[in-house]
Amino acid sequence: MRLLSILVAVLAAATLIVGQQAGSAALIGMGVVGLLLAVVTFRSPALPFFLRIFSGVFAIEYLVFGAAAIAAHLGWWPATFGIPPIPTSLPTTVGVFAILIYAISFVPVIARIARIASPYFESDQITTANLWPIGPFKIRLGTLAVSLFVFLIVLNQIQVGITLRLSFFNRDMYDALQNKDATAFWYQLFYVFCVWAVLWVASNLIELFANYTILIRWRQFMANEYTRRWLDHATHYRIALAGSVDNPDQRIAEDTRSFVNSTYGFALPLLSQVSTLVSFSIILWNIQVSFTLPGTSLAIPGYIFWVAFFYAVAATWLTHVIGRPLIRLEFEQEKREANFRFSLARLREYSEQIALMVGEPTERSHLAQRFRDIVENFYRLVWRRLKLTSFTLSYNQLSVVLPYIILAPYYFAGTITLGIMMQVAGAFDRVQTALSFIINSYSSIASYLASINRLTSFETAVEEAQHGAISEEALGRETSDDESLHLRDATLLLPNGKPIVKLGALDLGKTRSTLLIGPSGSGKSTLFRAIAGIWPFGDGKVGIPAEAQIMLLPQRPYLPQGSLRAALAYPAEEGAYDDAATRAAMEKVKLGHLADKLDEVDLWGQRLSGGEQQRLAVARALLSKPDWLFLDEATASLDEKLEGEIYETIDRELPQTRIVSIGHRATLRSMHDAIVTMEPNADGTFTPTPTAKTPAA
Repeated sequence: MRLLSILVAVLAAATLIVGQQAGSAALIGMGVVGLLLAVVTFRSPALPFFLRIFSGVFAIEYLVFGAAAIAAHLGWWPATFGIPPIPTSLPTTVGVFAILIYAISFVPVIARIARIASPYFESDQITTANLWPIGPFKIRLGTLAVSLFVFLIVLNQIQVGITLRLSFFNRDMYDALQNKDATAFWYQLFYVFCVWAVLWVASNLIELFANYTILIRWRQFMANEYTRRWLDHATHYRIALAGSVDNPDQRIAEDTRSFVNSTYGFALPLLSQVSTLVSFSIILWNIQVSFTLPGTSLAIPGYIFWVAFFYAVAATWLTHVIGRPLIRLEFEQEKREANFRFSLARLREYSEQIALMVGEPTERSHLAQRFRDIVENFYRLVWRRLKLTSFTLSYNQLSVVLPYIILAPYYFAGTITLGIMMQVAGAFDRVQTALSFIINSYSSIASYLASINRLTSFETAVEEAQHGAISEEALGRETSDDESLHLRDATLLLPNGKPIVKLGALDLGKTRSTLLIGPSGSGKSTLFRAIAGIWPFGDGKVGIPAEAQIMLLPQRPYLPQGSLRAALAYPAEEGAYDDAATRAAMEKVKLGHLADKLDEVDLWGQRLSGGEQQRLAVARALLSKPDWLFLDEATASLDEKLEGEIYETIDRELPQTRIVSIGHRATLRSMHDAIVTMEPNADGTFTPTPTAKTPAA
């Protein structure tokens, strides 16, 4: 970018010199804009990377169009293709847009869009690309993304150029018809239109393939990145506890897709519309149609252009006034739709419990209410869209006839030819369409801004969970000096901020196995989660032996979708353990009758009983052999005899593992070497206190 800024400055200086010698205010203006552009380009490394791409493209276009404009001024412009010389207004306008890119980078919503979009284009990941005729090759994902994006930008510029050339074909063909010149007509049709039409079709097919390529790669990158950030360091769990963001699954699956499609769908078409605006504005400006203000002798240059400009600007302002509430309504609609989907997913997850409780009528009532919420907001959305659509449709219909209304007097007076009238009408349509980009896209923009807001709030929640008040650093983790696991000066809070556990010091691991007992609601499970590093509410120190592997088995195990083998290996990959070890672990926890179903894919969380699921979780522990095993009522669904057998199996098969259990059965006391009791305090909190072991009653 530094070199590019120097080149822009050199061209701008040369333009100023030529402009002063020729006495051309247009060239001097182009040079002044170029100097400002050189400063902006020099400072562009401070912009988000996504905006830097546009800044760089505009600076390059200024160089190309500026050099062409100077060449035209010096009489070096070839007239081979029948296209008029590049006017100084084109590089000047491009330079102004480049400066505007820098200016709008300070607008909060633009800054958010650029910040969310930039990581894909800066990614250092190595990926495989397949380009004919080179074949597959390795490349940085960011390099591939920028290359594709710039290629598409250039392709869009070429398409604008083709459209501009076809407008001159349109003029010449209608002039041939008016003059009844058959030779000129057929020449224009076969030797001009056919050639450029083929190029137009080919460029659109290439663009279509490149579009799909960049979109799916971009979406894959964002989905992977947001999933990684959501899952790292139990962030998903802390966000759920804090209740700081709703439906994170929707934000990863739907809002990233919407963001990618909308960002791309607005960025490139907007750039294309800018190029169209500049190119066809030149046609409107150069049409020799004079207009004098009534009652004065003041002639307005570029009269047709100014009509199109002010017509579109006024309509854009009215569209914003009418459509502004759509942003809030779109956001609310997405939220209510997600809540309805989540309710359906919860019903499926707890289908057995609901069926046993005969809770279907209540569930139907809840789902009906959720959908009524959708319908209520939907009608607000429809009513607002009706208002907006009625305006935009009326505006677009008037735009069809307005240029003919303006030009008809000049045509009938013989001032302009039919070809010029048709070319100007087409150019007017192109200019007002470019200026009306916001009008015709307002509904999409509202949905786009809603997805940006949802992604931004999701990122804020992730950042808070990883580095804020609910981060894993809230309870500082440190390496213990010995093989023990300890807590020091810790206070654990409930999500509402109420203290539940207070302790000065608690050392575990002095004995092989410890049983944690106490009344329900005394913070036993909270203490386990603090030790595991996922409880974000509180402060203090948790000391963990160096490189210790900790496994916590909850009362209700998680069984992922897939085969039974995958469920046994979790959280390791499906093939982490060989067949013999897997079958042996199943036999030891009394699940041998399922050994022949290891590779069967089923909803095992629904097919297995609660006791079978708990024994499967113990089998995981036997396979992974952790240094510390925490059992949070992990055998509560087993009868006392089977529970005793399972604990004997753990004791025998995991001789090096330290065991800490939560349980309420008196029979568990004899299965552990030490007892820790949650003793109540006067302020309503509990303190884990080592207790003398007494025989079970």
